[in-house]
Amino acid sequence: MKAQALADHLAENLVDDEYIPLSTYFTDEEVNSIEEVVPDDHPVWKMYFDGAVNIKGVGIGAILISPIGHHYPAKARLRFFCTNNTAEYEACIMGLKMAIDLDVRELLVMGDSNLLIRQAQGEWETRDIKLIPYRQCVRDLSKRFKSIEFRYIPQFHNELVDALATLASMLPYPGNTHIDPIEIQVRNQHDYCNTIDTEPDGEP
Repeated sequence: MKAQALADHLAENLVDDEYIPLSTYFTDEEVNSIEEVVPDDHPVWKMYFDGAVNIKGVGIGAILISPIGHHYPAKARLRFFCTNNTAEYEACIMGLKMAIDLDVRELLVMGDSNLLIRQAQGEWETRDIKLIPYRQCVRDLSKRFKSIEFRYIPQFHNELVDALATLASMLPYPGNTHIDPIEIQVRNQHDYCNTIDTEPDGEP
């Protein structure tokens, strides 16, 4: 029934030249939305963010990408109650603070939370009392940038930070444990190809 109602709603509100964004408040952040993907040569810093809430816990992830392609990832495990939406806000705020610490002046923020992006753009109202302080925090942090743009992207374009957030939510973190930054190697051949036997005469 919910799927049919949403399909009927979208069918009756087609996008045309006279389209005006709806001000309806949707509690589901998976509302259908399609926008262009930002090309890789965009000349400003980009920030991707995501939150993960599952049976194992709550994790958030953010990645800053410089104009020349350097990646700066961050992830955190949250030990307090979070909904999907508040986890998304936590991830976004973490990424914004990272950008401020790196003295980024122009930033393009991208995430798959339609609710957060629309609220940050000012297109949707923030009625949930739990989200009002988050929305104000994002607004205050946004003033620290010379220019900032929030853009929605589909979930399949946000897989890297989704993986970081999921990893953070699932790893146990005992208080006295130190975990080094995770490094991902790229290998172009089988590992046994790197094994070289030495002959008795010392030559391979």
